[in-house]
Amino acid sequence: MNLRPRRVEEPEIILIPLIDILLMLLIFFMLATTFRHVSDMAINLPEAAQQQLPDREQKLLDVAIDEQGRFFIDRQAVVNSDIETVKRAMQKAAGARKELVVTISADAHTLHQSVIIAMDAARQLGLFKIGIATQPLTSPAN
Repeated sequence: MNLRPRRVEEPEIILIPLIDILLMLLIFFMLATTFRHVSDMAINLPEAAQQQLPDREQKLLDVAIDEQGRFFIDRQAVVNSDIETVKRAMQKAAGARKELVVTISADAHTLHQSVIIAMDAARQLGLFKIGIATQPLTSPAN
């Protein structure tokens, strides 16, 4: 029988497995997390893979917007880009015909607000058939 007092060893914390587990968790979360880079997306809205041509029998109201945001309704320049002015010019060109298809031909670098002004003016006049003119893709999509 051994009656000597036992030596109580203090528990030892081994840090190497703890560090290994923390690094594994860090790597897991780095790989599992998705980061969105909005600036990496190249969007060119005026191009489309397919163009849908309007019927030849339908009447069109052409609204063109250049890069500076100037409006041209049926090739006639509009004085300014105010929505009321654009709406009056569209009303003058459309007359009483509500069956017209409004075709918006906006430059690729024009402000989105200009296109919204044209769409809103057409909607306020009761012209609900609106199309956006596009051109075929110049290069295949990646």
